Amino acid sequence: MTHAAVLGAGSWGTVFAKILADAGNPVRLLARRQSVADEINTSHTNRGYIPGARLPEAITATTDPQEALAGADLVALAVPSQSLRDNLADWKDLLRPDATVISLMKGIELGTTKRMSEVIREVADIPADQIALVTGPNLAPEIAQEQLTAAVVACTDHDRAKRVQKAVATGYFRPYTNPDVIGCELGGAVKNVISLAYGMAAGMGMGDNTKATLITRGLAETTRLGVELGADPLTFAGLAGLGDLVATCNAGRNRAFGEQLGMGRTMAQAQEATNQTVEGVKSCRSIRDLARGHGVEMPITEQVERVCHEGVPVRQAVAVLMARQTKPE
Repeated sequence: MTHAAVLGAGSWGTVFAKILADAGNPVRLLARRQSVADEINTSHTNRGYIPGARLPEAITATTDPQEALAGADLVALAVPSQSLRDNLADWKDLLRPDATVISLMKGIELGTTKRMSEVIREVADIPADQIALVTGPNLAPEIAQEQLTAAVVACTDHDRAKRVQKAVATGYFRPYTNPDVIGCELGGAVKNVISLAYGMAAGMGMGDNTKATLITRGLAETTRLGVELGADPLTFAGLAGLGDLVATCNAGRNRAFGEQLGMGRTMAQAQEATNQTVEGVKSCRSIRDLARGHGVEMPITEQVERVCHEGVPVRQAVAVLMARQTKPE
């Protein structure tokens, strides 16, 4: 049995706590608001993030980081990617020296262009093989309903990956291990950006040909960047690559946000309509910068960044993509 802490009581953090508890582990869930912690402890629900789901009694919630982390040998981080550095700086001294730290975040840090595991290693001052990530086609509302899904536990330490795998395996959640942390992290981060583009196309009324093109060419540019950074190209054909990309393009907040933009809404209107953190909006800029720094072409990412941060109309961005010089696939 693993004593687990999940830091962040949003949609994915709450659902990941449920997975851990259903796998037989006691879990402490750190919430920002006392009202959320009280609801989880008294009603075993978190209606603001996963309405209709009942949480196991093995989950206890708190707003006190010290209480959440006391004795935890597995610590999952489930905060917005751009807030990780500041949050972890406050929590690092509360971590057990031998704790496995799991990243549930899918983003690239603005300014530094670091992957989340790199930020964790730097801020918490722990070795890379002590850090794992859980990724894949894991839409929180479906998992909350215990719909069947698979995931990837990525860690450079195979034995540690196996321990995490055992700690999260349930009848509805099937984890696989993979040593390719770089590829798994990039797949999870870039898919949010491609999903924004997919949503824009859907909002413009474009059909399946366009959507299939965005998925396949989006996967191609993700793979190019991954290989340049040392990832295994086969990773992008698996759950952490294609699987996560397809799921996020078909549903989720990034697709929904992009769809609002495709229908002509402003950024502010799209944010109001989705009402949750949309990782792709911020990460598109850091992913673009990462790609430019390594001389990798990522045309879809470039155009999403222009729409989200430079005020370029969606139709103009599409026209730029279609006007690119033709070349072999």
